[in-house]
Amino acid sequence: MTEATKGVWAVVLACVVWGVSSLYYKMLSHVVPIEVLAHRTFWSFVFFACVLLVQRRFSALTQVFRSLKSFGIVSFASLMIATNWFCFIYAIQVGRATEASFGYFVFPLVAVSFGVVLFQERLTLGQKVAIGLAVLAVLTLGLGQGVMPWIPLVLSMSFGIYSAVKKGLDLGPVVSVTAEVAVLLPISLSVLAFMNLSGTSNVHGDPLTFGLLMLSGPLTGMPLILFSYATKRVNLATIGILQYINPSLQFLCALLIFQEPFGAWYAIAFPMIWIALVIYSFASLRRR
Repeated sequence: MTEATKGVWAVVLACVVWGVSSLYYKMLSHVVPIEVLAHRTFWSFVFFACVLLVQRRFSALTQVFRSLKSFGIVSFASLMIATNWFCFIYAIQVGRATEASFGYFVFPLVAVSFGVVLFQERLTLGQKVAIGLAVLAVLTLGLGQGVMPWIPLVLSMSFGIYSAVKKGLDLGPVVSVTAEVAVLLPISLSVLAFMNLSGTSNVHGDPLTFGLLMLSGPLTGMPLILFSYATKRVNLATIGILQYINPSLQFLCALLIFQEPFGAWYAIAFPMIWIALVIYSFASLRRR
């Protein structure tokens, strides 16, 4: 098996894990989202810290705190990823997984838009058409429902901003994410301490739930490591297309397993997004 083939399988596996993670968070519906987020932050830090210790790279974290600029970038990135994680957990728990999948379908086009606005990247005609169609799909969904679809917007925008901010960090993915959860760690520990002391925790005295929450660390970390492995062996155009596995699986879980309603406005908006992604993918491949 060639290195490129190994890279493709790595990104496919990472996207499959991300795509079916909604099943995992659905099993934790009896735990309030903020407590799930606090556990995810803590166990992610434990997981990544162990990885860095095994790699003898834990000292690399000191790079983040050497300057106010890098600390500020990491802090803002941690705020964006925490917002993204919380919104996704909330959406799954309250039966709005379809909206969450919509947000991750929109994200690649949001990221491209940020590239134009923030980094003066140029777009082809096809890419411009794709972004325009995605905007029209979001507006269609909002006007049809009588309210803007805030879950897709928060998920796509928070992850888009997070991706743009990360461009300013000269750190590997594992080191940077470890730094981000390290910044969030005092807040997560405070939340867990308060909920346990006040008796509002849904985890205390439930070893099965506690065990599930511990899994949030590897569930967060392993796909990232696989994805990082893939980016060094597979061209970005291929990775960009394979990433659609994630929202596609999220959508199928919402529709077939959670049996969420799929109304007429979704039936209009989703095909528009899919067409936009086909146009964008074709334009990106042709450009490369």
